[in-house]
Amino acid sequence: MKAVLIRHGKVNFRWESWYTAHQFDEACMQYDQAPVMKTGYSIPDSKFSRYYISTLSRTRETAQNIFGVQDYIATDLINEVPLSASFNTEAKLPLLFWNITGRIQWYFNNDRQKEGGLQTKERAKQFVHMLVDKNEDCVIVTHGFFMHTLVSELKNAHFSIDNRSMKYDNGECVIARL
Repeated sequence: MKAVLIRHGKVNFRWESWYTAHQFDEACMQYDQAPVMKTGYSIPDSKFSRYYISTLSRTRETAQNIFGVQDYIATDLINEVPLSASFNTEAKLPLLFWNITGRIQWYFNNDRQKEGGLQTKERAKQFVHMLVDKNEDCVIVTHGFFMHTLVSELKNAHFSIDNRSMKYDNGECVIARL
């Protein structure tokens, strides 16, 4: 069984450098609704039985840009880990601050974030169990931060991983084989 994981294409969205808590939460929602840019992708040429996408539109757009019309299976099991402001403030703070503090809260399962690390790991584990049960070559178009958890769970399920990385670029793919 081979699974090709693809990070969605580059999103047509310009992040500001500084945000209040409310502005950061709004920007995250706008990013989730923004379209992807059409670019070239370097994807292995192969036949796939299934094409999985998240429920966020950028994965469907990316999949359609690469594979055209297919029967895509949308599942929230592979959605991006949601991010929100780490605390309420009217002070403008750097985007990097919001990103880092939100992910630290995610790691420690802080209630301020919509999902904690344990929940993300459980989603990934459920998805991997489903893949193993189906035992078919597939494509999975998902998200950069979530890919780390998914790759880890694939390894735990005895998949071999090609192209493992600390950071996945837009449109980058990872091959997992069982």
